[in-house]
Amino acid sequence: MKKIAIFVDVQNVYYTTRQAYGRNFDYNKFWAWVTENRQVVTAIAYAIDKGDKKQREFQNILRAIGFDVKLKPFITRADGSAKGDWDVGITIDVLDHSAAADVVVLVSGDGDFDRLVDRVRSVPGKTVEVYGVPALTATSLINAASQFIPIEQELLLG
Repeated sequence: MKKIAIFVDVQNVYYTTRQAYGRNFDYNKFWAWVTENRQVVTAIAYAIDKGDKKQREFQNILRAIGFDVKLKPFITRADGSAKGDWDVGITIDVLDHSAAADVVVLVSGDGDFDRLVDRVRSVPGKTVEVYGVPALTATSLINAASQFIPIEQELLLG
């Protein structure tokens, strides 16, 4: 049985599925699909914490599915712009946890991860599966992956 490590960029998935399909990602279906006949060694979902009740409920659903949920506070700068991405945190965790896995699963369309995916794939025997919305996933990330799995209708709610 292959060992997998799963890393989900929650904000990226939320916004890309909403933009492309007007729907939300189905985390339960994704979990069932990606973990079938595989042993999960780590599963982390990275989210932004705005402190509202609906978000806390969603985070609890992710925990019930099997994810460790890591939160970063939503920061509004003095100029009104906002900050809240997890790119560095995801990268560090992938590098820290990928040694224990045969397959690294990254759910994000963010092209900033292409070098990370290249690095993980450079280790003999390691594969990286990237899940993303096809029209909104960076070509460089798709090309870096061992396998790109499009987030389409079967992985959406409703």
